[in-house]
Amino acid sequence: MTSGAGSQEDARPALLQDAAGRAVRYLDQLRARSVPPADDAVAALSRLEFELPTGGLDPAAVVALLDEVGGPATVSSAGPRYFGFVTGGALPVAQAASWLSTAWDQNAGLSVMSPTAAVLTSQALRWVAGLLGLPAGTNGAFVTGATMANATCLAAARDAVLAGHGWDAAGQGLAGGPPVTVVTGSEVHATVRKALGIVGLGRDRAVELPADDQGRIVARDLPALTGPAIVCLQAGNVNSGASDAFHPLIGWAREQGAWIHVDGAFGLWAAAAPDLAGQVAGVQAADSWATDAHKWLNTTYDCGIALVRDPATLTAAMQASAAYLPGDVATEPMHLGPQSSQRARGIEVWAVLAALGSDGVADLVQRTCALARRFAAGISAAGYPVLNDVVLNQVVIDFGDAQRTDAVIDAVQRDGTCWCGPTTWHGRRAMRVSVSNWSTTQADVDASVAAVLRCAKSPLDA
Repeated sequence: MTSGAGSQEDARPALLQDAAGRAVRYLDQLRARSVPPADDAVAALSRLEFELPTGGLDPAAVVALLDEVGGPATVSSAGPRYFGFVTGGALPVAQAASWLSTAWDQNAGLSVMSPTAAVLTSQALRWVAGLLGLPAGTNGAFVTGATMANATCLAAARDAVLAGHGWDAAGQGLAGGPPVTVVTGSEVHATVRKALGIVGLGRDRAVELPADDQGRIVARDLPALTGPAIVCLQAGNVNSGASDAFHPLIGWAREQGAWIHVDGAFGLWAAAAPDLAGQVAGVQAADSWATDAHKWLNTTYDCGIALVRDPATLTAAMQASAAYLPGDVATEPMHLGPQSSQRARGIEVWAVLAALGSDGVADLVQRTCALARRFAAGISAAGYPVLNDVVLNQVVIDFGDAQRTDAVIDAVQRDGTCWCGPTTWHGRRAMRVSVSNWSTTQADVDASVAAVLRCAKSPLDA
């Protein structure tokens, strides 16, 4: 049972040391663990579903229960053989910075609340913009993930294009204002559609441009646009990894007077890797960009990044006013994003970038892409079609008809060597592999390919 503040303070060092020891042991076991949890471990989670205690449990017992019951039922998504959902692991420096920042418990919404968080957030955003080659003066906000990064950028876009046509959307809302035309590709990511709904522009109202066999917008026969308009482009198709042709598309959008937004949750990081930057050439000419740090940069969850060329447009959409709020509206984090109170996500990003440097980021991106190509080569050599050009870290594999492909995916997930998920692309059911983890090695890829081929051949061919 819990007791007074003094007693809890006395117990804190031992409690935190115990938790840290348990965490380190968990991480040490990742490479040897089955990637999905065992059925009995998942069933044991019922032990955590009890009535709220009247007097509370001993904190040490609570931590032990989390570790001993919760830990075995986790998915080893932090480990080297998890290839689902473009999920990165967490670099050791990210984990260490996260533990430290949790102890600091800073609210990063205002610089007066945490000078340290304010400086690290600002510097981390400058470093990210510089790595991605974005224009000087670009600023933004750390948010939960790509959905909110897209929503943040699209809210700024919405207000800016409407202001350009004499309408104050921030003050008056959308009702009565001129309609905003939104243009996307036919393979726009679900998070962009969700974000369009959140900001009131409609999930289903966008003009969809045709895409080629790799998911890139076809840059010809582009429509004329009138009135307020937003064009949404893509860096890194969620299946193929391919990026839109930014030079011609942005040139066309500029001629139409449109705001150009780029959804680059993972693909935008190609700009930080010299061997891959050509795939996103011209992306820097857009007006806003959405990306994630918890994918390819391998920070802990959650950490999305919204970036805007003209920060004044972001402030116009996001600022809050109250007599008790101090500071410069143009620079305070709470006025550059949707959240007022917010976790100091920039601390981890600063720590990762400081530890890796630009060369380390480039190596991380290029190395995982090379591992994706190795995965694809192993599968192709066994006679199974790879459906995409493996230009980044995504591999899409066909095992035959939908029923057979789903059976292979299920067998791989039950096998436990690795975890790969399903997708449907161009009407074909397939397995999607995303190599995004800093700790993945050639040996991990080879073991995973062997497991996939084993599952594909037996007992399914029997």
